[in-house]
Amino acid sequence: MLELKLNAHLIECGTDEAGRGCLAGPVTAAAIVLPDDFSNSILTDSKQLSEAKRSTLRPLLEDCAISYGVTHVFMDEIDQINILNASIVGMQRSIAQLTPTPEHIAVDGNRFKKFQDIPHTCVIKGDAKYLHIAAASVLAKTYRDAYMEKIHEEFPMYNWKKNKGYPTAEHREAIKKYGITKYHRKSFRLLPEQLSLALK
Repeated sequence: MLELKLNAHLIECGTDEAGRGCLAGPVTAAAIVLPDDFSNSILTDSKQLSEAKRSTLRPLLEDCAISYGVTHVFMDEIDQINILNASIVGMQRSIAQLTPTPEHIAVDGNRFKKFQDIPHTCVIKGDAKYLHIAAASVLAKTYRDAYMEKIHEEFPMYNWKKNKGYPTAEHREAIKKYGITKYHRKSFRLLPEQLSLALK
């Protein structure tokens, strides 16, 4: 059973991101403050949940959250500042949307940068340990998946509806065949041999 949060007596948000390892699309971050009486037996790390369970959880989390924020950091910015910084910026922008301002930030992973003088704690595999980080992971994943499904309509040959921009063999074959789109991260190694790509 996951614990609610690190500090029982503080207004504490959980934050996480989705899509860091993708070749296309944004990295999406979320932050959430859950009520102190929150409990849910299904909620855990979004990667361990089926798409159906994530879809069920999203409106439930949005309804019961004290506050939540979600941010897409898009490809151009990822290419400018790198994916780690883009992930942190996304989490910080999501936290900035929260009301009231949290007194402590619980971050999934091992890297973060000081934000508005709010103390933070990095928790490796935090999305499998704390409910608020797991909740943030579900929001980040479902919002990002919805975005990838939307842009799939524009470029169906990459099958983003299914692979969500991750480096599957099928996605890489499509890059080899059709070149790259405005949604691809140009700073990433898009093909193992990094062939010269046709820029669109």
